[in-house]
Amino acid sequence: MSDSFEFSAEPDTLRRCVDEALTSRRSVRAFLPEPVARDVVEDILRVASRAPSGTNTQPWRVRVLTGSALQRLGDAIMAEYNAINGPTTDKAEYDYYPRQWFSPYVDRRRKLGFELYRLLGIAKDDKAAMHAQMGRNFRFFGAPVGLIFSIDRRLGQGSWLDYGFFLQAIATAARGRGLHTCPQAAFAEFPMTIARVLGFEAHEQVVCGMSLGYEDTQAVENRLRSEREPVQAFTTFLHD
Repeated sequence: MSDSFEFSAEPDTLRRCVDEALTSRRSVRAFLPEPVARDVVEDILRVASRAPSGTNTQPWRVRVLTGSALQRLGDAIMAEYNAINGPTTDKAEYDYYPRQWFSPYVDRRRKLGFELYRLLGIAKDDKAAMHAQMGRNFRFFGAPVGLIFSIDRRLGQGSWLDYGFFLQAIATAARGRGLHTCPQAAFAEFPMTIARVLGFEAHEQVVCGMSLGYEDTQAVENRLRSEREPVQAFTTFLHD
């Protein structure tokens, strides 16, 4: 298939399709076991590869895990995760979140977490249930496809910004095919384990993971809907 994209749809039709793909995207935390064909995954990545990057550097590298490969990575990370208070040396190579939280960001984080745990029936002092729920990240929430993203650690901060375009493009392209995703920063907490299991080169650094598959619409956690600030709250329009 050609990498050239030409659209013949009317502008209003195109706008509606793009808007629907963007606004229907959300982090799904329970998937059906129904497989996703390899050619569909390849097509999503092909479309997403059109994401912009500074001077066309295209800093992304992707590993697509299914079947036993998905299971092996999950087993390895869970062994480390469940021994997190024991003899483990694995730790994140970069700060995804601030080292000290502050408003309004901590308020949004807490609200989302409280709502998720409420849906799941997890009490705020139930540390075991919270630990188990967090661990579901490393099983890709039951999705049949897991994606692990890496970057050359010698690249600059701009390439990380470019990576955001790429990840968004994957999530949007997935929606256009009736699929859902969940981008997962949690995988960055176990870079050594991931590098060992997946055979990373010395210069590779974990960026994040992503679950990909069909939503389990019966799962209560998938009722979660996060709020967004109105445009006026984060935008300043300047004019002469």
